[in-house]
Amino acid sequence: MMPQIDCVVTQSMGENSYILYDPERQDCLLIDPGDDPDEIRAAMNNRHPAAILLTHGHFDHIGAVGALAEPDTEILIHENDAPMLTNPRLNASGLIGATITAPAATRTFKDGDSLTLAGITLKVIHTPGHTPGSSCFLCGDALFTGDTVMGGGVGRTDLPGGSEAQLRASLQRLMPLLSTHTVYGGHG
Repeated sequence: MMPQIDCVVTQSMGENSYILYDPERQDCLLIDPGDDPDEIRAAMNNRHPAAILLTHGHFDHIGAVGALAEPDTEILIHENDAPMLTNPRLNASGLIGATITAPAATRTFKDGDSLTLAGITLKVIHTPGHTPGSSCFLCGDALFTGDTVMGGGVGRTDLPGGSEAQLRASLQRLMPLLSTHTVYGGHG
């Protein structure tokens, strides 16, 4: 069964935060809650965040994690981006003159992992280039791409850990999925 997918576009950076849930359950999965925790919480419709899944560790994708995570909420990110959660220098929040951090990951993932969270199964596709740990999540016919692929383009590679060559290779890997799946990007 495909989960219900709701999107909240955060105001500060126009980042897409996703809420995935089975309407028959009282929990949900959050992908990239970047900002506006009150708006995201309202859109969760009294559901408990069983897990917060992050496509990468940049500040605009992690800013609301601390406000939304409950004591038993899992926080998951690729092992290569885990240090970005607690280090403002690595997560690029200095670009906006801020010091943004999130709680440390409770679990990391790697390419090919299958994750079942809030009754929803996703497959991890590691797509480095935007960051060393950038990852996409495949869920049925939905592909959550973070900033690897987003409305009107691809993620920038000029921030710490970015690599144009790695991003090109990641895009080649994703190409077959982009025409057969609904793409849910990080912006746009």
